[in-house]
Amino acid sequence: MDQKLWTPPSDRIESSNLVRYIKFLKEKKNLSLSTFEELRVWSVNEIGSFWESIWEFSEVVHSQKYDLVYQSGSNFTDSKFFPGAKLNFAENLLRRTDSFPALIYRGEDGSKREVSYAELYSYVGAVATDLKKRGVVPGDRVVGLMPNVPETVIAMLATTSIGAIWSSCSPDFGVKGVLDRFGQIEPKILFTTNLYSFKGKDLSLAENLTQILKSIPSIEAVIVSDYKNGILHFKNRTKTVLPENYPQKNIHLFETVLFENEGASPNFYQTNFDHPVYIMYSSGTTGLPKCMVQGVGVFLNHWKELALHCDLKPGERIFYYTTCGWMMWNWLVSSLSIGATLVLFDGNPFFPTQEILFQIASEEKINVFGVGAKYILTLEKSKFQPKDFDLSTIRTVLSTGSPLTTSGFRYVYQHWKKDLQLSSISGGTDLNGCFALGNPILPVYEGEIQCRGLGMDVEIWNESAKSVIEQKGELVCKQPFPSMPLYFWKDPEGKKYKSAYFESYPSVWCHGDFAELKKSGGLVVYGRSDATLNPGGVRIGTSDIYGLIETFTEIADSVIIGQDWKEDVRIVLFLKMIPGKKLEDSLVQTLKREIKEKISPKHVPSKILEVADIPYTINMKKVEIAVKKTIQGEPVTNKEALSNPESLEYYKNILELKED
Repeated sequence: MDQKLWTPPSDRIESSNLVRYIKFLKEKKNLSLSTFEELRVWSVNEIGSFWESIWEFSEVVHSQKYDLVYQSGSNFTDSKFFPGAKLNFAENLLRRTDSFPALIYRGEDGSKREVSYAELYSYVGAVATDLKKRGVVPGDRVVGLMPNVPETVIAMLATTSIGAIWSSCSPDFGVKGVLDRFGQIEPKILFTTNLYSFKGKDLSLAENLTQILKSIPSIEAVIVSDYKNGILHFKNRTKTVLPENYPQKNIHLFETVLFENEGASPNFYQTNFDHPVYIMYSSGTTGLPKCMVQGVGVFLNHWKELALHCDLKPGERIFYYTTCGWMMWNWLVSSLSIGATLVLFDGNPFFPTQEILFQIASEEKINVFGVGAKYILTLEKSKFQPKDFDLSTIRTVLSTGSPLTTSGFRYVYQHWKKDLQLSSISGGTDLNGCFALGNPILPVYEGEIQCRGLGMDVEIWNESAKSVIEQKGELVCKQPFPSMPLYFWKDPEGKKYKSAYFESYPSVWCHGDFAELKKSGGLVVYGRSDATLNPGGVRIGTSDIYGLIETFTEIADSVIIGQDWKEDVRIVLFLKMIPGKKLEDSLVQTLKREIKEKISPKHVPSKILEVADIPYTINMKKVEIAVKKTIQGEPVTNKEALSNPESLEYYKNILELKED
């Protein structure tokens, strides 16, 4: 077993929401469950009883009770949760209406604005009233090309409060990236800003917006907020001044919407449990992004994850570094249902210095602090230590986006804080949640995700479709869950939906992660299944190699692919060196020796080559498949999904890859 890095103290265990939930099950359901594993097994063996208990324990606000908790269908996607129930997604996020802070926004430039729950409730009422005046009805699409600011949260809640469907992209998506997403779903209303800021530069949205409006004729109105001031214009009775080149037709200011509808309260439209709430998008690196329609069940699953697995409590403060183009934004916003304060940040997490997020964590007294694994590894490589900041309030650190290496785990405990729960979490946009995540009553072992999610019937299957432990295989989920997509947009027969998850096993969700279940009950994800390497017919995950490479300070970044070669596959490792360093043969030999000795001989790359850059998606995920296609002369169909598509040019016509 890997090294134990943290054990929860007894007082923390006893005060946890999870223990409170176990006591609830004993008192209300006469269930005596003495360990988390007993609870987890019950949650998947009695799926209906489990989700009913979450409904009751979370005190879901509803106007009509369900007829049935769980209705099994003829296949995975036909199953239904809580048929007969009537409720509203936004109403369950806006249960708190007092003066307590709901949103605290911090910008790159040090700016700050705060919204109380009472203010949030009133702003949502005003914007929702305006949307209804503009003819928005349940099922219409309302979209946001928005930064991570309070106005985005207000717009989403207003949209879902009236039964319309929300979808969002961040402003750093190029025009084609936005059109590939919003163009498919034909929105009626667009929320956006005059500009956004990144690394201290103000970037106007005027030209992009002009092209978007020309290309999506369904957009009837655009509601624009001021990036720098937002709702402060409403409070100060001032107005946004738009640049001359900003589109003029059907443009309305966010503060004007608030002025004209001041005093209006939300009127929450009651929907079925399977009513659409969000449209989320796949990365789009292999073609047009898939548009995944998700319902109210997203809220219930988020509540379970936030309250039970993250142990978030009313009055606490949660932060996640995310944009509105990543599912972690949707996940973060659901923290409102707990009665917590969301701390929002928009911009670059290393600007003006790499200390900025720790400064915010210290000043805002954050309790749950979430970032991407790449952020942690970047700080580890730079040997950063946040010793000048008071991190005493942080008790949980969340990491996702890619597997966190064992050295990344050790770095957090050695140089951030020893008495915290480091929760690596793993799931996907597809489910708007997690298959595996943290646990406040279990230890943390280096390199491991603590546990499988409650109610998620997750196993690791080998090539014979048998469940295995301490062996690598495919991550599958054997039973439906409330946050799974209702359907894919413009996929009436469900062909895209089924091909995405059910081609390998017709009635079992195959997530596409190459992973291993440990005896501890923890999980290790080695990477995406389609990016695994297969030399000599032996499947190898990429995370082990990435983890070792991270320990070499002269290497800035890397990408590993399997090149089809002479009726087999050979491993090729590309390295981006730090400024002033070149890849020399001595380093190549050292890497090969270290990989052979510390991982296995099968992991040793056949080729190790230097490149100028490594391609990433807009959400900062490496795209091994795009690199593999490029070196093999195959087309990469949707480069707009990449943050740096020009980097693929470095992988074309490499002579060394045509040689033994």
